Amino acid sequence: MSAQQATLIGEILINLEYAHQEHIDEALELQRVRPKRLGEILMELGYNEEDHILEALSEQTGIAFDRGVNEQMDSSLITQVPISFIREYHMVPFRQNGAAYYVAVNDPVNLLPLDDLRLLLGGKVIPVICRKSDIQAVIDSYFDQQGENAAEMIDNIALSSDEDAIHDLDRVESERDLLDLANEAPIIKLINLLISGAVKERASDIHVEPFEKDVRVRYRIDGVLYEKFSVPRSQQAAVVSRIKIMANLNIAEHRLPQDGRIKIRLSGKEIDIRVSIIPIAYGERVVMRILEKGTFLFGLEELGMARKDYELVDRLLLSSHGIMLVTGPTGSGKSTTLYAGLQRVNSPDKNIITVEDPIEYQMSGIGQIQVRPKIGLTFAAGLRSILRQDPDIILVGEIRDLETAEMAVQASLTGHLVFSTLHTNDSAGAITRLVNMGIEPFLVSSSTIAIMAQRLVRRICPHCKEAYEPKPESIRELGVDPDAVAGKPVYFGAGCSHCQQRGYMGRTGIFELLVMTPRVQDLTLKGADSNVIKREAKKHGMRTLREDGAVKVFEGVSTIEEVLRVTRDELLEEVLD
Repeated sequence: MSAQQATLIGEILINLEYAHQEHIDEALELQRVRPKRLGEILMELGYNEEDHILEALSEQTGIAFDRGVNEQMDSSLITQVPISFIREYHMVPFRQNGAAYYVAVNDPVNLLPLDDLRLLLGGKVIPVICRKSDIQAVIDSYFDQQGENAAEMIDNIALSSDEDAIHDLDRVESERDLLDLANEAPIIKLINLLISGAVKERASDIHVEPFEKDVRVRYRIDGVLYEKFSVPRSQQAAVVSRIKIMANLNIAEHRLPQDGRIKIRLSGKEIDIRVSIIPIAYGERVVMRILEKGTFLFGLEELGMARKDYELVDRLLLSSHGIMLVTGPTGSGKSTTLYAGLQRVNSPDKNIITVEDPIEYQMSGIGQIQVRPKIGLTFAAGLRSILRQDPDIILVGEIRDLETAEMAVQASLTGHLVFSTLHTNDSAGAITRLVNMGIEPFLVSSSTIAIMAQRLVRRICPHCKEAYEPKPESIRELGVDPDAVAGKPVYFGAGCSHCQQRGYMGRTGIFELLVMTPRVQDLTLKGADSNVIKREAKKHGMRTLREDGAVKVFEGVSTIEEVLRVTRDELLEEVLD
């Protein structure tokens, strides 16, 4: 946009009372060093919303601005335009009137691509300005607008054609967007729909499980499995073969487990999928773990820790040496917490090296080693090699055996900060686990600086959140005195379209932070059991997992049922104790 046009936009915004002259002057000054349009800079500065800028552009160009494009969307028109064109130019036809096509555009200054649309549609095109989010919504829901859902597609797939074609299908190239493959062979469309549907519903895993009469497809969403639909038993071989081809696995091997990876693009985003296939009684069972690149980067402050715990962890991360452990079962968010901690300490003056199995997220500025037991590259072997690389900070994906534990302890005692994980139910249990592995108690007490146990609880959907008065028995189960919270509201999710009627949307962590104080070190040296250590830590202010969960219940973050679900181990320990 020229300076004259930019100034004109500024004048229009001032006339519309959407901006002040000093805002325009500040944005024009920034424009000298930022190669962006005036409207973008004003939005970045927080002075204007997108609607303000689009309304000004409408007045400048004479093109109408429509806030309700999605309500008028004709899905039959969308299928006539390549999704790659819509994504690149943010233009999409949404309504037809005779030989004229109304086209939603977000950038009315660049209308040259309309000529291509005119040829493609074979009629007159009339641009209409709309929000970028409205066009992105079209991209995100592209498969839904194809007029076929998974159940219809399964019914329509012809088995004979699939069996003939499956061996000729090439794997999906990572450079191609999954949405561009919408019109491929039916079995390819089905698998693409499984993956795109899982991403859309924020699923972390897709399970394809063969049984005697059908093949069940389930998504794990916010830690809970939901059955989506069934595929006829006759289609099982074609479905598994297609997934094997995409993951570059051997389609002729049916007797041995296989692991692979699929890299795809979906709505312009890179998706990494880890594939595991194992033989079971009725065929081959497939689990696909979805890793969306670029969406991980959580800050330490975003994990859900109480302010006191967060500030304490922040200080502990500045330690020059020692071991920091994160404990919990599989899928409790341990890796996410470790990555957030690494991100906090990652800087050009630090040498950080990790040994992981697998490397779930690539982090710039950090050396990451993938464990490969088949060739002798175990956690212990990797850690031994890392110590010769002059590291400041080391991450060991998991302490699984005595050798790895011994090396982690020695690394911490020789001036390295070591992060790792253990599979124990609570923080105090990690101490007894290390001792039971064979580490001397005096080494555990002198090398460990903190242990954090964690779980993930589902968040109440903010769109259908409702208050209610819980029964006193439920509150007591949380370990809270009902009289102490009398009159305090508790919430649940009623279920709505935003959360697919589940009542939950997203997850957050509950934490139990045990710091190795002199008293805890003394108990460790004396061989005290985990319950004694835990009671001592509570005297000094440690909040248990269930107590932290109870706080989140009364803050309206999660529900009583959800906190009790993920802290059952703690309840059982109390009963047995």
